[in-house]
Amino acid sequence: MSKGTLFLIPNVLDKGQPSRVITPSVIEVVNQLKYFIVEEERAARAFLARAGMRDHLDSLDWAILNEHTEATEIPQIINPLLHGVDAGMLSEAGCPAIADPGSNLVLTAHAMGIRVVPFTGPSSIILALMASGLNGQQFTFNGYLPVKTKERIQRIREFEQRLKRSGETQLFIETPYRNRQLFKDLIDHLSPQTRLCLAVDLTTPQEYIQTRTITEWKKGMPDLHKRPAAFLIGR
Repeated sequence: MSKGTLFLIPNVLDKGQPSRVITPSVIEVVNQLKYFIVEEERAARAFLARAGMRDHLDSLDWAILNEHTEATEIPQIINPLLHGVDAGMLSEAGCPAIADPGSNLVLTAHAMGIRVVPFTGPSSIILALMASGLNGQQFTFNGYLPVKTKERIQRIREFEQRLKRSGETQLFIETPYRNRQLFKDLIDHLSPQTRLCLAVDLTTPQEYIQTRTITEWKKGMPDLHKRPAAFLIGR
């Protein structure tokens, strides 16, 4: 029996219509799948309903893959693919396995000879870098910063030192309700001429993308509270 294919499906960054940012060819494949590997079933159902699968949701099979999934659960999740079933791995927002769970499943698929097909779609990290005007040839994505203030400030200083040594753009994200404090720490502890890009509410009508020096940002800032954002520093 031939093995199934693992499709990596991008999700929207907001709750808008998938057709705004995801191509019709991707949505066509998504609507043909019967097995989905998702972070949270309710959110996945909402996305698939907006993608045109409203009448078929109750006939689908689901597997949950999130930050709480143990490595020992991966074989059970991937088992249907070994028996010829195609599967779609769907992130809650953006692209699967990029700043999201899923890389372990993809690695297991490769080890088992399962074809992996990534689809194009919105990625806040890539969109922010594209629109920043900062170095897109050399960059590092650093994920989330530490929650504790002292450790977070230390990481910010490390990022700037790395930037000064290599010229690599430094990207990072934060939980939306902590954005204000992160922005304050960046303003207070980065050098005046370091450039900071804020990429907020990407792909939504409220999208805001701006790159300024720290000196310029000190003159004013947008309201970032509870708004999904990517932060980039460069020179």
